[in-house]
Amino acid sequence: MKSENWKTVRLGDVCILEKGKQIDTSLLDDSNPYRYINGGIKESGFFSDFNTEGESVLISEGGASCGYINYVNEKFWCGCHCYRLHDIKVFPKYLFHALKANQRRIMALRTGCAMPNIQKTTIQNFELNIHEKLETQKHIAAVLDKCTAVIAKHKQMLVKYDTLIKSRFIEMFGDIIQNTKNWELKIFTEIAKSRLGKMLDSKKQTGKEKYPYLANFNVQWFRFNLENLNEMDFSEADRIEFALKDGDLLVCEGGEVGRCAVWHNQIENCFFQKAVHRVRLNMDFVHPDYMAYWFKFRSDFNSFDDIVGSKATIAHLTGEKLKLLQIPVPPLALQNDFATFVQQIDKSKFAVQNSLHKTEILYKSLMQTYFG
Repeated sequence: MKSENWKTVRLGDVCILEKGKQIDTSLLDDSNPYRYINGGIKESGFFSDFNTEGESVLISEGGASCGYINYVNEKFWCGCHCYRLHDIKVFPKYLFHALKANQRRIMALRTGCAMPNIQKTTIQNFELNIHEKLETQKHIAAVLDKCTAVIAKHKQMLVKYDTLIKSRFIEMFGDIIQNTKNWELKIFTEIAKSRLGKMLDSKKQTGKEKYPYLANFNVQWFRFNLENLNEMDFSEADRIEFALKDGDLLVCEGGEVGRCAVWHNQIENCFFQKAVHRVRLNMDFVHPDYMAYWFKFRSDFNSFDDIVGSKATIAHLTGEKLKLLQIPVPPLALQNDFATFVQQIDKSKFAVQNSLHKTEILYKSLMQTYFG
């Protein structure tokens, strides 16, 4: 940013910031034509009128997402928890990207706990680097727009792949909560063995036999987050008791109850913590991929709610409750066909995820180059 064409400006010097207007939210209806944006990352509903033209830069003023930078192409209603930027003296889409590059710094300006917000004078005085030439601003905006469009396309493709698998699951197995295809029902203990992982006891940690382990947050739907795994001591006996092997299903006991993924020996000498169930299936009856999507189907339709406890308490799928679950068991050949389909889709997803990852790295690099 040392070029003579770059300068540091206050946001208030290149635009006017104005809050939107509150509405009677009882008037919101999905059939209305205009999005109602009131500080959240997404719209809060749809309204019958608009108060802001399209091609608008927004900064969330209050709430959990205050400081979030948004750009809206179409006409919409701007609520009172948004700053809309108008009379912009630079190319608007360029200003959006410049602010987006500084989003973390802007979010750090928030004050208050119960209802955090960013004061108008504070955001007006926020400084950022701006290129003075309009043509350069347009060029930078076009390059970054292309990157974000590719990223959005890849994410949409991943959602389509996930939807395709879910649709195939229902097509093949029906509604597994109501068991609409009348599959044979088996109690969980008839087809699987399970146990919770090792309890972390900080007082007993010596550091002499440290190994990585899977905690609840490491188990995501159908994948594992294996970056920066936590470690604790596992004795020789522990390493036998809490071992993982190919085909094990790891299921979250709390948090998002039932969230699970199939272990395929992604790394060696990895174990699991108490907040996670290791489900070891009898492969003569159940394929792990079928079981994983059985958990996902039940989770999507909130069918664990009557098992794990009321919403007023912290939900837990205890070992005792898990063992009492009734599982529809379709013919193994049908489950295997589904697993083959999942594996084929996963190959396509892997290619898209790799491309997405590379594009996101490029985008971050460009943002750093343009805005520092």
